[in-house]
Amino acid sequence: MTLNPIEFIDIYCPHCSARFDVQIDTSIPEQQYVEDCHVCCSAILINLFIDIEDEKIDVSVSRENE
Repeated sequence: MTLNPIEFIDIYCPHCSARFDVQIDTSIPEQQYVEDCHVCCSAILINLFIDIEDEKIDVSVSRENE
């Protein structure tokens, strides 16, 4: 498997537990950004760590203010 420049990953909202896809740019190995839940509109802090060599994407989500 080769990582595409843009990938979609499933996340769960830490506020309402809704599951939805987010689009990520795999060219940036470490990322932290805020995205609103597609269901409840609450802010979600997304942390991404991309290991390009092993082609692994680690993601963690939390409430923005925690």
